[in-house]
Amino acid sequence: MIKLKETLIENPVIAAIRNDNDLEKAILSNANIVFILYGDILSIKDICSKLKENGKLVFVHLDLVEGLRGDQAAIRFIKDSVRTDGIISTKASNIRYANHLNLYAIQRIFAIDSLSLKTGIRSIHETNPTAVEVMPGVANKIISVIEREVKVPIIAGGLITKKKDVMDALSSGAVAVSTTDSTLWNL
Repeated sequence: MIKLKETLIENPVIAAIRNDNDLEKAILSNANIVFILYGDILSIKDICSKLKENGKLVFVHLDLVEGLRGDQAAIRFIKDSVRTDGIISTKASNIRYANHLNLYAIQRIFAIDSLSLKTGIRSIHETNPTAVEVMPGVANKIISVIEREVKVPIIAGGLITKKKDVMDALSSGAVAVSTTDSTLWNL
């Protein structure tokens, strides 16, 4: 298994795709890492295959794929049948089980207030994800707090729409950003 932190540092802009149009843009982009934020149980294998055929590192947001329950069977299906590189989830049980299967596990947390920040940090310590995606990604103060508290790579996601947002997130301690804005995928 490749070292994810080094890959994120070398490829700090992640294409986050929400539809087939985004899929085609991501394939043609310079982004080497893709977060899949759409699809269903019938289409997810084809979506992943297209990206993998084009040399992309692929993560499926398990909570957003229709027809998949956030359970152990879904994670085994994603690993064995879809052959993704990892998952993204807000659910601690999904992160733990993905770790058990040696899949990369990115824990997505929403830091909207001090309680959610404290809860998120505690959850990160308990689940030991491969990386953490902090939402919203423009919350630079929160990113720097989390970066001091946990020892896993941080990805800033959500509301990243300008090059300045990317630079601010990276300078706050994030190793990468995920964005649905395809104009940033070629930075």
